[in-house]
Amino acid sequence: MIIFGTKGYLYQLAILTLLCGRCGNPAAHTLRKRVTKFTLFFVPLFPFSTKYATQCTFCGAEQPVTKEQAEQLLAQAAGGQGGQGGQDGRPNGQPQQQPYQS
Repeated sequence: MIIFGTKGYLYQLAILTLLCGRCGNPAAHTLRKRVTKFTLFFVPLFPFSTKYATQCTFCGAEQPVTKEQAEQLLAQAAGGQGGQGGQDGRPNGQPQQQPYQS
């Protein structure tokens, strides 16, 4: 008797602040990678399906994204914004840090 099947794995890659297409709120979105692997005798052998999606933490809407879009979003989350910044060189939206005053 041979026992085989599939098992799904869900990886959270990043948390990004994006504008939700469903509710219209600028909310946190989780970037997720779902991998389905073929198993033999309950041992995962190789992946045969990989899908990427973002999920809004405000309304729960999930939107599929391509691998290329997921890589771009992951690079954006890592801080590689490509020279976008304000007048003083800080990325847009970053508050200016004030020194501690007694």
